Amino acid sequence: MAIQSMTGFAREAGTTGPLSWAWELKSVNGRGLEVRLRVPPGFDSAGEDARRQIAGAFSRGQCQLSLTVSRASSTPRVSVNREALEALITALGSLKLPDEVRPASLDGLLAVRGIVEIEDEAADPAAGDALRGDLTAAAGRLVEALKVARAGEGLALQRVIEGQLSEISRLVDAAEACPGRHPDAIRAKLAEQVAALMGAAGSLDPARLHQEAALLATRADIREEIDRLQAHVAAARELLAAKGSVGRRLDFLAQEFGREANTLCSKANDVSLSRIGLELKAVVEQFREQVQNVE
Repeated sequence: MAIQSMTGFAREAGTTGPLSWAWELKSVNGRGLEVRLRVPPGFDSAGEDARRQIAGAFSRGQCQLSLTVSRASSTPRVSVNREALEALITALGSLKLPDEVRPASLDGLLAVRGIVEIEDEAADPAAGDALRGDLTAAAGRLVEALKVARAGEGLALQRVIEGQLSEISRLVDAAEACPGRHPDAIRAKLAEQVAALMGAAGSLDPARLHQEAALLATRADIREEIDRLQAHVAAARELLAAKGSVGRRLDFLAQEFGREANTLCSKANDVSLSRIGLELKAVVEQFREQVQNVE
């Protein structure tokens, strides 16, 4: 089973009655699960319902959820209160107006409050119920789309991480086979150093020098570091094949990789081994950066 990335984006849009709406959901890496919500006034319940769906689908990642709602172009329903208009005309007809006052015009009569009524479709309770239902269904599709996006990112991420683990394994094998770490090579190098010291100061105790040489050889041994690095590589590959959220455990292994690589470099008594150790540290750092994106 492929790992899941914490990076992804999804969008769902539609129209309900006179309103157009759009959900957008994007996620990036995070230590835990955090959902930041931004919805227009009056849509808090739809936002909280979508938040619950996100919390049930993912375990890690910083998610930003937003909803936009706008009115689609529509023709409002216009009606004229004929009874009120006729009553107004009758009342005005019974009045005797001065010569300097002009009679009321039709546009003036229609401007009187209550004569013309404009009904908004959005105020229809049935339309409101339909909108809530559409938003809830779209939020479910939105979460599923983000799952697909994060799974696709996870496939690409897994290929990168597997390549880095292969490179780490190759470098560990190279360190194990490095001629400079073999006991014979260590003894030969220390013998040269001892011979140089004995030449400079003939009074040095050969037995004490032999003890110091044996101690240095013990400290230069990287057998334990190699064994632990090989075990970490095997554990990381097992996690990549496991189900569920494995990002935290991969992150822990990345720290262990770094610790063993640092110790190997500090123990290196040979230029070639030091070079391998530095290259190993670089790959481990790349591995650490990539696993930060794993859910």
